[in-house]
Amino acid sequence: MKSIVATAPGKLILFGEHAVVHGQPALAVPLTALTATVTAESTLPSSGLHILLPDSRHHHTLRVYPGSDTENALVYTAQLVLKTLGITTPPDLKLILHSTIPLAAGFGSGAAVSAALAQALSQALGHPLDHETLNGLVYEVEKIHHGTPSGIDNTVIVYQKPVYFVRGKPLETFTIPRPFLLVVGNLGHATPTHITVGAVRELAEREPERIQPILGRIGEIANQARTLIETGQPDLLGPLMDENHALLHELTVSDDELDQFCAMAKQAGAMGAKLSGGGRGGNMIALVNEKTAPAVQEILKQAGAAKVFTTQVG
Repeated sequence: MKSIVATAPGKLILFGEHAVVHGQPALAVPLTALTATVTAESTLPSSGLHILLPDSRHHHTLRVYPGSDTENALVYTAQLVLKTLGITTPPDLKLILHSTIPLAAGFGSGAAVSAALAQALSQALGHPLDHETLNGLVYEVEKIHHGTPSGIDNTVIVYQKPVYFVRGKPLETFTIPRPFLLVVGNLGHATPTHITVGAVRELAEREPERIQPILGRIGEIANQARTLIETGQPDLLGPLMDENHALLHELTVSDDELDQFCAMAKQAGAMGAKLSGGGRGGNMIALVNEKTAPAVQEILKQAGAAKVFTTQVG
């Protein structure tokens, strides 16, 4: 068998983080600058199915067999693929995983590696999974990472399309007729999402008259942003990003470092900037064009960002 290669992108939240937990809409898009790649190669007869992690500290290898550890997300992904295809004996294959998506950074690493692995394995077995089946499978694996996942990560990554999400309603994908550029800055440290979500929930319960309008306005911003993107006016997103960030600051999920990074990005020519994801560390994004992107990247690097890159949305 010739080697089979499957890839999956990361994901990035544009608007609506935290408010989405309270029934407001959120927008998320594929993050094509970061990818997970799985290569499937045949091995010696009776050698079994192995997952190789050459990027790990000890070049870790996982073996997949009936009754193997379902607490490991990668092993569980392989088991679900075999079950879905009705295969009881693991094939003689090795699946080699490489990923440029940082772990626990809000970029959808878990969903991306599961999607790439499931695609590579199913294709190697001659039965590639359709998008709907793959999406359901990756969602099941996401439960290991998140307990009760929203469904945003797996849908954005599997379909590689922008998603409009409202909790309790079917996910919607939308189109981007005019691509745009974002500089992404990763601070190199993050607060677990459940902690920042809990902090906002406590705030909303303690001060509902002040907080509910903030959450509602963040939802309005997400809807306005979707309209601008779908009508080919992404260059007008800047003020919405700035306002969204200020509102997230009111919700206590920004911090001095995120505020400073966003301000510096604006000083370097960005049209708007905001945190992306859970906040209190993690990531920020800045709306740029080809002329301003290098200066924005440089100032964030000088400010000490752990990772800075430009990605095209759409």
